[in-house]
Amino acid sequence: MKIITTLLITSVVFIVGALGLAYSGMVDVSASSPHSGFINWFLSTTSHASIERRAKSVVVPDLSGKSLAQAGVNDFEAMCSGCHGAPGKNPEAMGQGLNPAAPDLAEVAARNTPAELFWATKHGIRMTGMPAWGATHKDAEIWPVVAFMMKLPTLDAESYQAFLDDAKGKGHHDSDDGHNDHVEADASSDDHHTDEQGDHEHGDHDDGDSHTDGENAVKEEPDHKDDGHDHEH
Repeated sequence: MKIITTLLITSVVFIVGALGLAYSGMVDVSASSPHSGFINWFLSTTSHASIERRAKSVVVPDLSGKSLAQAGVNDFEAMCSGCHGAPGKNPEAMGQGLNPAAPDLAEVAARNTPAELFWATKHGIRMTGMPAWGATHKDAEIWPVVAFMMKLPTLDAESYQAFLDDAKGKGHHDSDDGHNDHVEADASSDDHHTDEQGDHEHGDHDDGDSHTDGENAVKEEPDHKDDGHDHEH
Protein backbone atom coordinates (compact mmCIF):
# COMPACT_ATOMS: atom_id res chain seq x y z
CA MET A 1 0.00 0.00 0.00
CA LYS A 2 2.85 2.37 0.84
CA ILE A 3 4.47 1.64 -2.52
CA ILE A 4 1.28 2.51 -4.38
CA THR A 5 0.88 5.71 -2.37
CA THR A 6 4.49 6.68 -3.05
CA LEU A 7 4.05 6.07 -6.77
CA LEU A 8 0.87 8.17 -6.87
CA ILE A 9 2.48 11.04 -5.02
CA THR A 10 5.56 10.88 -7.25
CA SER A 11 3.38 10.89 -10.38
CA VAL A 12 1.37 13.88 -9.16
CA VAL A 13 4.55 15.81 -8.28
CA PHE A 14 6.03 15.00 -11.70
CA ILE A 15 2.89 16.09 -13.57
CA VAL A 16 2.57 19.31 -11.58
CA GLY A 17 6.25 20.05 -12.08
CA ALA A 18 6.02 19.43 -15.83
CA LEU A 19 2.96 21.67 -16.14
CA GLY A 20 4.67 24.36 -14.10
CA LEU A 21 7.73 24.22 -16.36
CA ALA A 22 5.57 24.35 -19.48
CA TYR A 23 3.70 27.45 -18.32
CA SER A 24 6.72 29.19 -16.78
CA GLY A 25 8.24 30.28 -20.10
CA MET A 26 11.66 29.14 -18.89
CA VAL A 27 12.11 26.63 -21.72
CA ASP A 28 13.92 28.23 -24.66
CA VAL A 29 12.11 27.15 -27.83
CA SER A 30 14.12 29.33 -30.23
CA ALA A 31 15.62 27.62 -33.25
CA SER A 32 18.81 29.63 -32.70
CA SER A 33 19.51 27.78 -29.44
CA PRO A 34 21.05 24.33 -30.10
CA HIS A 35 19.95 21.22 -28.22
CA SER A 36 22.21 19.74 -25.59
CA GLY A 37 24.30 16.71 -26.50
CA PHE A 38 21.94 14.37 -24.67
CA ILE A 39 18.83 15.78 -26.36
CA ASN A 40 20.50 15.53 -29.78
CA TRP A 41 21.41 11.90 -29.07
CA PHE A 42 17.95 11.07 -27.76
CA LEU A 43 16.11 12.65 -30.71
CA SER A 44 18.36 11.17 -33.40
CA THR A 45 18.33 7.71 -31.82
CA THR A 46 14.55 7.78 -31.42
CA SER A 47 14.10 9.02 -34.99
CA HIS A 48 16.31 6.38 -36.55
CA ALA A 49 14.75 3.54 -34.55
CA SER A 50 11.26 4.71 -35.51
CA ILE A 51 12.12 4.95 -39.22
CA GLU A 52 13.90 1.59 -39.21
CA ARG A 53 10.90 -0.11 -37.60
CA ARG A 54 8.31 1.35 -39.98
CA ALA A 55 10.40 0.96 -43.13
CA LYS A 56 10.38 -2.82 -42.79
CA SER A 57 6.99 -2.96 -44.51
CA VAL A 58 8.16 -0.91 -47.52
CA VAL A 59 8.50 -2.91 -50.75
CA VAL A 60 11.51 -1.57 -52.66
CA PRO A 61 11.34 -1.64 -56.48
CA ASP A 62 14.36 -2.07 -58.74
CA LEU A 63 16.39 1.13 -58.36
CA SER A 64 19.43 0.09 -60.37
CA GLY A 65 18.54 1.78 -63.65
CA LYS A 66 20.43 5.01 -64.38
CA SER A 67 17.36 6.54 -66.02
CA LEU A 68 15.46 6.30 -62.73
CA ALA A 69 18.19 8.20 -60.87
CA GLN A 70 18.29 10.77 -63.67
CA ALA A 71 14.55 11.27 -63.28
CA GLY A 72 15.15 11.92 -59.58
CA VAL A 73 18.07 14.36 -59.65
CA ASN A 74 15.99 17.34 -60.82
CA ASP A 75 13.42 16.60 -58.12
CA PHE A 76 16.25 16.34 -55.57
CA GLU A 77 17.58 19.71 -56.70
CA ALA A 78 14.11 21.29 -56.37
CA MET A 79 12.90 19.49 -53.24
CA CYS A 80 15.94 18.62 -51.12
CA SER A 81 19.05 20.66 -51.86
CA GLY A 82 17.65 23.90 -50.45
CA CYS A 83 17.73 22.49 -46.90
CA HIS A 84 20.21 19.61 -47.14
CA GLY A 85 22.64 21.05 -49.63
CA ALA A 86 24.17 19.01 -52.45
CA PRO A 87 27.70 18.10 -53.57
CA GLY A 88 29.47 21.42 -53.95
CA LYS A 89 26.41 23.38 -52.71
CA ASN A 90 25.66 24.68 -49.24
CA PRO A 91 22.07 24.75 -47.93
CA GLU A 92 20.11 27.86 -48.80
CA ALA A 93 19.06 30.49 -46.23
CA MET A 94 16.08 28.52 -44.93
CA GLY A 95 18.15 25.36 -44.51
CA GLN A 96 20.85 27.21 -42.60
CA GLY A 97 18.30 28.26 -39.97
CA LEU A 98 16.90 24.81 -39.21
CA ASN A 99 17.29 23.30 -35.75
CA PRO A 100 18.18 20.49 -35.80
CA ALA A 101 20.18 21.11 -38.94
CA ALA A 102 19.15 19.10 -41.99
CA PRO A 103 21.74 16.33 -42.40
CA ASP A 104 24.03 15.79 -45.36
CA LEU A 105 22.04 13.33 -47.47
CA ALA A 106 25.19 11.73 -48.85
CA GLU A 107 25.98 10.60 -45.29
CA VAL A 108 22.36 9.61 -44.67
CA ALA A 109 22.24 7.53 -47.86
CA ALA A 110 25.46 5.76 -46.91
CA ARG A 111 24.04 4.44 -43.63
CA ASN A 112 20.35 3.94 -44.47
CA THR A 113 18.50 1.50 -46.68
CA PRO A 114 16.41 2.60 -49.68
CA ALA A 115 13.28 1.63 -47.73
CA GLU A 116 14.29 3.93 -44.87
CA LEU A 117 15.07 6.80 -47.24
CA PHE A 118 11.70 6.32 -48.92
CA TRP A 119 9.77 6.22 -45.65
CA ALA A 120 11.43 9.37 -44.29
CA THR A 121 10.93 11.22 -47.59
CA LYS A 122 7.29 10.21 -47.88
CA HIS A 123 6.23 10.70 -44.25
CA GLY A 124 8.64 13.38 -43.04
CA ILE A 125 10.08 13.70 -39.53
CA ARG A 126 8.11 15.54 -36.92
CA MET A 127 9.55 18.72 -35.37
CA THR A 128 12.62 18.80 -37.62
CA GLY A 129 11.40 20.85 -40.59
CA MET A 130 11.40 17.71 -42.78
CA PRO A 131 8.06 17.73 -44.63
CA ALA A 132 5.99 14.70 -45.62
CA TRP A 133 6.43 14.75 -49.39
CA GLY A 134 3.85 12.01 -49.67
CA ALA A 135 1.19 14.65 -49.08
CA THR A 136 1.90 16.12 -52.52
CA HIS A 137 3.72 13.34 -54.37
CA LYS A 138 2.81 9.80 -55.36
CA ASP A 139 5.08 6.89 -54.46
CA ALA A 140 6.13 6.59 -58.10
CA GLU A 141 7.36 10.21 -57.92
CA ILE A 142 9.36 9.64 -54.72
CA TRP A 143 11.25 6.48 -55.73
CA PRO A 144 13.33 8.27 -58.42
CA VAL A 145 14.54 10.70 -55.73
CA VAL A 146 15.51 7.73 -53.54
CA ALA A 147 17.30 6.11 -56.49
CA PHE A 148 19.34 9.28 -56.95
CA MET A 149 20.06 9.68 -53.22
CA MET A 150 21.61 6.20 -53.22
CA LYS A 151 24.22 7.56 -55.65
CA LEU A 152 25.02 10.67 -53.59
CA PRO A 153 27.91 9.09 -51.61
CA THR A 154 29.81 8.61 -54.88
CA LEU A 155 29.32 12.14 -56.26
CA ASP A 156 31.45 15.25 -55.92
CA ALA A 157 30.54 18.76 -57.07
CA GLU A 158 31.66 18.13 -60.67
CA SER A 159 29.94 14.77 -61.08
CA TYR A 160 26.76 16.11 -59.46
CA GLN A 161 26.58 18.94 -61.98
CA ALA A 162 27.27 16.48 -64.79
CA PHE A 163 24.41 14.33 -63.49
CA LEU A 164 22.11 17.36 -63.61
CA ASP A 165 23.21 18.22 -67.15
CA ASP A 166 22.60 14.67 -68.38
CA ALA A 167 19.16 14.61 -66.75
CA LYS A 168 17.66 17.60 -68.52
CA GLY A 169 14.14 16.83 -69.64
CA LYS A 170 13.63 14.16 -67.00
CA GLY A 171 11.68 14.28 -63.74
CA HIS A 172 8.55 16.33 -63.16
CA HIS A 173 10.55 19.16 -61.54
CA ASP A 174 12.75 19.69 -64.57
CA SER A 175 12.45 23.36 -65.55
CA ASP A 176 12.95 22.65 -69.25
CA ASP A 177 9.93 20.44 -69.85
CA GLY A 178 8.00 18.91 -66.99
CA HIS A 179 6.35 21.97 -65.51
CA ASN A 180 6.10 23.92 -68.74
CA ASP A 181 4.52 20.99 -70.59
CA HIS A 182 1.91 20.77 -67.88
CA VAL A 183 1.16 24.47 -68.12
CA GLU A 184 0.91 24.24 -71.89
CA ALA A 185 -1.41 21.27 -71.57
CA ASP A 186 -3.63 23.26 -69.22
CA ALA A 187 -3.65 26.21 -71.61
CA SER A 188 -4.56 23.91 -74.49
CA SER A 189 -7.30 22.44 -72.35
CA ASP A 190 -8.67 25.92 -71.64
CA ASP A 191 -8.76 26.68 -75.39
CA HIS A 192 -10.53 23.38 -75.99
CA HIS A 193 -13.16 24.19 -73.39
CA THR A 194 -13.63 27.69 -74.82
CA ASP A 195 -14.23 26.27 -78.32
CA GLU A 196 -16.67 23.71 -76.98
CA GLN A 197 -18.51 26.35 -74.97
CA GLY A 198 -18.88 28.47 -78.12
CA ASP A 199 -20.20 25.48 -80.07
CA HIS A 200 -22.58 24.67 -77.26
CA GLU A 201 -23.93 28.24 -77.14
CA HIS A 202 -24.59 28.14 -80.88
CA GLY A 203 -26.38 24.84 -80.34
CA ASP A 204 -28.79 26.54 -77.94
CA HIS A 205 -30.47 28.14 -80.96
CA ASP A 206 -31.24 24.71 -82.47
CA ASP A 207 -33.99 22.31 -81.54
CA GLY A 208 -34.21 20.34 -78.30
CA ASP A 209 -32.32 17.31 -79.68
CA SER A 210 -29.30 19.44 -80.51
CA HIS A 211 -29.25 20.88 -77.00
CA THR A 212 -29.37 17.41 -75.49
CA ASP A 213 -26.43 16.27 -77.64
CA GLY A 214 -24.40 19.25 -76.40
CA GLU A 215 -24.97 18.29 -72.76
CA ASN A 216 -23.84 14.74 -73.45
CA ALA A 217 -20.66 16.03 -75.09
CA VAL A 218 -19.81 18.07 -71.99
CA LYS A 219 -20.43 15.11 -69.74
CA GLU A 220 -18.24 12.79 -71.77
CA GLU A 221 -15.24 15.05 -72.18
CA PRO A 222 -12.07 14.01 -70.27
CA ASP A 223 -11.47 15.40 -66.84
CA HIS A 224 -8.64 17.95 -66.95
CA LYS A 225 -8.06 18.20 -63.23
CA ASP A 226 -4.58 18.98 -62.01
CA ASP A 227 -2.59 15.75 -61.67
CA GLY A 228 -0.56 17.00 -58.72
CA HIS A 229 2.64 17.66 -60.65
CA ASP A 230 2.45 21.37 -60.09
CA HIS A 231 4.44 21.34 -56.98
CA GLU A 232 4.69 23.74 -54.17
CA HIS A 233 8.48 20.54 -51.77
